[in-house]
Amino acid sequence: MATDKGVIQGYCGVAAVDAKHQIIVEAQAHGTGSEQALLLPMIKATDSLRTDQTLITADAGYHSDANITALAQVSTPALIADNGMRRRDERFKDSDRYKATPDPLYDKGGVKAKPSGRYRPKDFDYDPMAGTCICPAGKTLYQNGSNCIHNGMIGTKFQGAQRDCVPCEHRDQCLRTPDKTKTRQVMFFRGKADTTQVNYSEIMKRAIDSPEGRALYGRRFATVEPVFGNIRYNKGLNRFTLRGQKKVDTQWKLFCMVHNIEKLAHHGYRQ
Repeated sequence: MATDKGVIQGYCGVAAVDAKHQIIVEAQAHGTGSEQALLLPMIKATDSLRTDQTLITADAGYHSDANITALAQVSTPALIADNGMRRRDERFKDSDRYKATPDPLYDKGGVKAKPSGRYRPKDFDYDPMAGTCICPAGKTLYQNGSNCIHNGMIGTKFQGAQRDCVPCEHRDQCLRTPDKTKTRQVMFFRGKADTTQVNYSEIMKRAIDSPEGRALYGRRFATVEPVFGNIRYNKGLNRFTLRGQKKVDTQWKLFCMVHNIEKLAHHGYRQ
């Protein structure tokens, strides 16, 4: 799993939460760093609890063209954020001022050599079969779109992580404006886009950028984040203490059950 302290061997605990009572209706733990593959199984597990009017919201970690398309094809109402959602929202235009700046003492290399030219996509090691991309500095970029359309062409887009790009010694060769741009993006085209094909990800972007979509999606934070805060800080599960997916999944479900019992005792059965 990729974290702000590097890659660790660990597990990801996910939960589906009811917005009205903050009851956990589904919980699973998986040994994977990518949450994209977990969205559809979680939704499938809640089929018996949902109606046609139930709206599913999830953060950008669950966004992928495949997930958005699968939900649209079965007419499941959902608002799944993408990585560019906040950049398109004027309410977050000043958010960068609150981000931590790079350590000025990190770069001890002295005077840098004059760059010989910026890196082009051909300088990146792209594997279309595995869906991976490695930059000239040897860092792995993450995929943030497999069917992106630009100037009538369709391709796969990758972006570097801030923890890799900000302190990188190749910034002058990689970025057009290294003093303003934090991370490098690169896109590999596969050919002309089929304009007759429905792009469900673009439809999702328009839905989540609408005033109604922003209001509905804004409730996600107040619905699920307090649940994770209760389990992690109040219940003390700040890390899994077992090994093996089955044991970790059991531990995660146990703590989620304790959370539910507390919610029912305070707000459910007592009423």
